[in-house]
Amino acid sequence: QVQLVESGGDLVQPGGSLRLSCVVSGTIFRGYVMGWYRQAPGKQRELVADISRGGRTNYADSVKGRFTISRDNAKNTVYLQMSSLTPEDTAVYYCRATDGPYNYWGQGTQVTVSS
Repeated sequence: QVQLVESGGDLVQPGGSLRLSCVVSGTIFRGYVMGWYRQAPGKQRELVADISRGGRTNYADSVKGRFTISRDNAKNTVYLQMSSLTPEDTAVYYCRATDGPYNYWGQGTQVTVSS
């Protein structure tokens, strides 16, 4: 059974930083494209960043230069380092693992940016 478990969400002040983690179990992690998505209240879920099996990264324009996605295949973990956070980054952040027709999601972790 494939499981994705996110952690690291918190309440942070504008301009602050957070690091999200997503641990994958029940499958061969290195075979998956990993992505971080977010969904704010009343909005559709959107891609934040993803990272290929080989480490190539892709970012939404809104987070370029502020967020960094990385993966540690030895730890079955993908990270999202977030800096210069703004209230517009407030959302539930989800981890996704994709390999062809196979597609798995985590339960989400809440990030709230507020003073």
